[in-house]
This record gives sequence, C-alpha cells and structure tokens, in this order.
Amino acid sequence: MENTFTSKDKIGDIVSRFPGAADLFKEYKIDFCCGGDRQLALAIKEGNLNEERVLKDLNKKYQSSKEMTEIKDIDWQNSSFSKLIDYIVNKHHAFLQDNLPRIGELTTTILRVHGQNHQELSKVHKLFHGLKMELEQHLIKEEEVLFPIIKEYEENPSTEKLDKAFSVIDELEEEHEGAGDVLKELRTVTKEYEVPADGCNTYQLAYQLLEELESDLFQHIHLENNILFPRLAKEKVTV
Repeated sequence: MENTFTSKDKIGDIVSRFPGAADLFKEYKIDFCCGGDRQLALAIKEGNLNEERVLKDLNKKYQSSKEMTEIKDIDWQNSSFSKLIDYIVNKHHAFLQDNLPRIGELTTTILRVHGQNHQELSKVHKLFHGLKMELEQHLIKEEEVLFPIIKEYEENPSTEKLDKAFSVIDELEEEHEGAGDVLKELRTVTKEYEVPADGCNTYQLAYQLLEELESDLFQHIHLENNILFPRLAKEKVTV
C-alpha cells in the first residue's frame, strides 16, 4: 500500500489534504484544530500511540476513499475566501446558534435533577456555560469584524486591510485554543461522555449534543486555523 502520509507531516496539513482524516484523529484523540501545526509524530508520542498502526490506518483510509471516490469535499485551499467564509457561517456558526441554547437548558436540567448524585455535573454546567458565553462573543467578532474585512480585502486588496484582519486573527486564535482546552476538560470530566446507569434521556441527550458540539467545533476551528488564516498569511507576500 502506498504511504501518502508520514509521521513528519503536520496534522493540520493532513486534514487539509484529506478531510476524512479528522474522524480517525478523533478516534485516536489527536487534536487536529488547535494542535494542527504540530507534526503527527509528536501527537503520537504524547498520546502513547502505536505509530505504525496510526499511519497504517490513516493511509488505508485515504487510499480507500480515493478508490471508492467517496471524498467529495470542496477544495478549500483553492476556493475563494468568500466561499469558505460563507460555508463556515452557514454550517458551523449556524450549528452553534442552534445548539448552544439547547445544550445550556439540558445541562441546567440534569444538574438540577442529577447533581446531588453526580457532583461532576456542577463542573460540566460551569465549563459549558463559560464556553457558551465565549463562543457567542467569538461568533460576533468573526461575523461583524473579521469576515467583512476579509471579503473587502478580496474585492480590493490592500496591506492596510490585511493588517486589520491579522490584528483580529491573533485574538481569535487565542480564543480557539481556549475553547479547545475547555472541550478537552469536558471530555475528561464526563469520562468520555459516558452516561451513568441512572442517567435519564435528558442526560443522554445532553452528553450526545456536547459530543456533537466538540466534533463540529473542531472542524470549525480547523477550517480557520489551518486553512483560512494561513492562506491569508500568504497574501502578505503578494500585496
């Protein structure tokens, strides 16, 4: 089997070239959003993983996807900035706007009903609601400040617009890292989103949506940290 990827490749570059790798990395608990600029070898070492097995699974998955022509993802590396931004807003921002309030209500409910027997729910509630507030402010900053600047730059490039964009991007990348840390802590506190034996349907739904939030947000951050922002950085050379 041809080995397209090696452990020397950066995690973010792998997912950029092969979006299907995101699911595999999630299974191995390899951070592909905030940790996307690291070599795969480092993540494998930190996770005490079997390098040969990870690479075999990754390359096998990639080859299968090519042969079966299952991968129909848009080539974001060569799409317009506006198209990528609209995708992020319509898919990932919309997901957050729909689900943050729902998860907020659910985590409050299960804390009230099950908190006495499951003290970790107090921390789940606190972590999520802090994250919710940060994400709501984050989306506003992207939609009202950064994304309009990038679209204006695409229409009429200038160094001034690039500088304005990167003054905001620096803040956003820090916020991405903070969100990633909270998601990792939530997964630890919930013991991999394991619902206890006495957990009700609301408990199950809350944990299910929290896990979906993690998956969607990692994809969201990946598109920005590993594709949108680096592509914009390359523009500095040409302007």
